[in-house]
Amino acid sequence: MPHVDAGMAAGTEAGDLVEIAHAKVNLALHVRHRRADGYHALESLFVFAEHGDLVSGHARPDGMLNLRLDGPFGPALDSGPDNLVLKAARALQAYIGEERGASLTLTKYLPVASGIGGGSADAAAALRLLTRLWDVPIGRDELERIALSLGSDVPACLFSVTQMVQGRGELLQRRTVEGLDGAPMLLVNPGVGISTARIFAGWDQVDRGPLAARDMEQLIVEGRNDLEPPAVAEAPVVADVLAALRSCVGIRLARMSGSGATCFALFDTESQRASAAASVRSAHPGWWVAETRIRAA
Repeated sequence: MPHVDAGMAAGTEAGDLVEIAHAKVNLALHVRHRRADGYHALESLFVFAEHGDLVSGHARPDGMLNLRLDGPFGPALDSGPDNLVLKAARALQAYIGEERGASLTLTKYLPVASGIGGGSADAAAALRLLTRLWDVPIGRDELERIALSLGSDVPACLFSVTQMVQGRGELLQRRTVEGLDGAPMLLVNPGVGISTARIFAGWDQVDRGPLAARDMEQLIVEGRNDLEPPAVAEAPVVADVLAALRSCVGIRLARMSGSGATCFALFDTESQRASAAASVRSAHPGWWVAETRIRAA
């Protein structure tokens, strides 16, 4: 996953606006209960990688929307009306009450259905881009309401900063945890897609307590991902990824992100991360491995 300068994105046309859809990582994910509306009440600490997908585009005078897919994981997606980028565009059109047009490109560097918020981050990036492109006067609360209508993780992805996320994703609190900003991070996906709905359905419905993240040590010792057991049952290779990461020298924390199958590891130094990446790539050449850092708040 290359680190792309948003102003020099490959495949964009001169004058295109560009937004980076930063990969979302759940450093911890506690499932508390199932709500009356069918959603699960969650507590999660979200951080964002410096890397991600790219959404770019320019205005069309005819009021039409079109989406082109590019990048290594572009072929895994459909550019039709169910794509979250186009859903985001239509939602913003509905808000402003007119069909302004745009030609959009999604350059997909993140694996699909991988637990790092790829689709949600893409939708959020599309909202950011189109509010600029169409000069939409919209407040933060209203933009978050539109984002939530697109998916539970989309509001948090709008600003891509470290935050505590609660409810189904509508309760956001910016959070500073010493030592996280700029921390070297390794992302590994074994190449399997996992259904979020199936993983939540497999949760054992046991409330193991709230999430506290006063500092990194508490996050490591008391944090967890309650979706890891059902994900491992669905895709046992997730356990292999975690074992590979936890055997690396210099590791501070390794967990699964979201509903999987991507797992992450945090390190003290970039050299430790690089050595771990080389080791994982050598042992598992078919896995997707990305060296990145936690985006500063």
